[in-house]
Amino acid sequence: MKQSYPEYWPQNFTATIYEWKNLLADAKHKDIIIDSLKYLVVNKRIELNAFVVMSNHIHLIWQPLFGFAPADIQASFMKFTAQQLKRSLINNNDQFLEEFRVNKYDRTCQIWKREPLSIELRSPAVFDQKLEYIHDNPVRAGLCVHPEDYHYSSAKFYHTGEDRFKLLTHFSGN
Repeated sequence: MKQSYPEYWPQNFTATIYEWKNLLADAKHKDIIIDSLKYLVVNKRIELNAFVVMSNHIHLIWQPLFGFAPADIQASFMKFTAQQLKRSLINNNDQFLEEFRVNKYDRTCQIWKREPLSIELRSPAVFDQKLEYIHDNPVRAGLCVHPEDYHYSSAKFYHTGEDRFKLLTHFSGN
């Protein structure tokens, strides 16, 4: 059987909510992010190695799987989650939605800040550095004492092996 190796390096991906608004402070909005990541994992577009969902940004380490380009994964993820978050605001908090109104040629509402950051992780040392940074994010923000105590993070997976959301894969190095 032929081994199929990934075409791309793992990606450290960071996306920020427009103007750093605390849209993701609501658990149902964090769950939109988790459900979107599950979709990508279940449909074999990515392996998800790490994540944290904060109140106004997310950090991910994902490995695009064979046949899927990082830019395409990012674009579809950003578009879909923006639509879902906007729909949630329309249904539950129309006033907060007004804070995301923009007057741009291609949209009237902006959920994510443009140009998210994506960095290829080409060495185990850099991978480990980014993994630690992601997991320490809630501690630095004063949300918990230990990284594994923050619910919307992969830290517990790396600390105890428990995958709360059933979507994580340890990086294999391939």
